[in-house]
Amino acid sequence: MTDFQEYDARLEDWEPLRADVPFSGLLVGNGASRAVWDDFGYDSLFENARTVEEKPLGPSELSVFDALQTRSFEQVLGALKTTSRVNKALAVSSAAPRNRYYAIKEALINTVHAMHIPWRLVQPSTLAALNQELARYRTVFTTNYDLLHHWAIEQGNDTITDLFVGQDPSFDLSQVTTDKTRLLYLHGGLHLVRNQDGTARRLTSTEGTLLGNFAINNTLKTLDDVPLFVNEGTRQDKLKTIRSSDYLSFCYGQLLEHGDNLCLFGHALGEQDGHIVDALRLAAPKVVAISIYPRSPAFIQHQKRHYAKLFQGLEMQLRFFDAKSHPLGDPKLSVPVEV
Repeated sequence: MTDFQEYDARLEDWEPLRADVPFSGLLVGNGASRAVWDDFGYDSLFENARTVEEKPLGPSELSVFDALQTRSFEQVLGALKTTSRVNKALAVSSAAPRNRYYAIKEALINTVHAMHIPWRLVQPSTLAALNQELARYRTVFTTNYDLLHHWAIEQGNDTITDLFVGQDPSFDLSQVTTDKTRLLYLHGGLHLVRNQDGTARRLTSTEGTLLGNFAINNTLKTLDDVPLFVNEGTRQDKLKTIRSSDYLSFCYGQLLEHGDNLCLFGHALGEQDGHIVDALRLAAPKVVAISIYPRSPAFIQHQKRHYAKLFQGLEMQLRFFDAKSHPLGDPKLSVPVEV
């Protein structure tokens, strides 16, 4: 049983732990992306969009977020897209919602480009290491929406699937049975878009152009694709976005049902991740191995108490290991951030 108690500062090494306990699931958080590119350590995509150097969110755009009481780009862009279409059908001017749509999307584009690792800096050895580790699990859940894992599986040997199939890769609930490792994006991704009917599809740009083409504003179209990712917000706000998508709902449902042993890497499970904690408490894996970055003995003890409190009262064994001893935390993966 997981009880709230005093913990020491000792951390296990990952390989002996893996040898001792079989793990069928992996839940990856932002720490895995930061291990490769430290600029992924931003606190808030929304706040970055307010201050990005090129065309940040202005007062008119911010007023839309305030009116909808959200910081979710997906929700705001989806609402503006719907409003524009309804106005057009009613012969009401759609210029205002259309203009706000493109302004918000442009701020999002500029923000993502400013913080994301460029494709030209990604080392093939890094992608190979990521692919090799992800393929060791039956299911990989990730709350990251950057492109690292997508690039990794695209460069791999077809042992991992994201469940998007077909010539125009789309998610089909009738085609989710597979013998391959499943990579499930709990919060969507920069390479995923939401169709008007709530279905999801994956963009088909090549690795070198996918980031550059992310969410390009094409004002010649009626309205273009809405990126499918849950960037931030409250537990309720994130669940609202998840429930509005068949793909995100499926991924979250799989986490709710994951009762097998689980490795938790690079995930702080902070206040904003209450919906993830709720899912894990309901799934109640027998063993959860949790990575902790060994900053100091006091930090390690604080982190152990944090996780123990989250899962207090459950018949769940927590095992804490050194993040740097795990293949996803290998210091060799780190790419220096350009100045």
